[in-house]
Amino acid sequence: MPSTTAAAPASPSVPTGQWFTTRDGKPWWFDSGAPSLDFAYTGDLGLGHPEWEQLHSPEDLAAWILTRFPDSDGIVHPRHLTDGIMLRDAIGRLTVRASRREAFDPRDVDAVNLFAATPDIPPALEGGSRRAGRQTTSTNQAFATLARDAVSVFSADAVGRVRECAAEDCALVYVDTSRAGTRRWCSMQRCGNRAKVRKFRAAQAG
Repeated sequence: MPSTTAAAPASPSVPTGQWFTTRDGKPWWFDSGAPSLDFAYTGDLGLGHPEWEQLHSPEDLAAWILTRFPDSDGIVHPRHLTDGIMLRDAIGRLTVRASRREAFDPRDVDAVNLFAATPDIPPALEGGSRRAGRQTTSTNQAFATLARDAVSVFSADAVGRVRECAAEDCALVYVDTSRAGTRRWCSMQRCGNRAKVRKFRAAQAG
């Protein structure tokens, strides 16, 4: 059995979470718990929801990367889009399989490892008088950083924290980064609140 040690954060720190919209147009905040899972949610995680697709062009990918890597150089070519979707879809399928405690497809593991083996964004100590290396983050560095985050998320020590929302009508998957490991909902604002309302109504009826 894998341990339930919380997944290690990506290095350097990358923000997590994004706004989703319900079918009736109401926005709500979903924090997947990991940058790599946020990236996976630019697609449908292989669940058969093509309408979830967000990366229709290199410009779409550049815009998404900028939200996570503010120092991005904004240079995204068509080949980057192809590579990014390959990495994203591999992470998405791994996410679903991890939540169901299913074995990973070696091809998806290979895809993540391929990107993780390339140079990512190097850590830097603040307070110096000059900056070493690149002044901006390249698209390939962003991919490598996301892939290395995925390696951490899906490692044997952390994969037990990848879970599906407890709501019966929700299939969203997240990484439980809480200290106690007791997160149950994709969002308290959405499924958690609906569960409380149902519990209250049942108590009133009883």
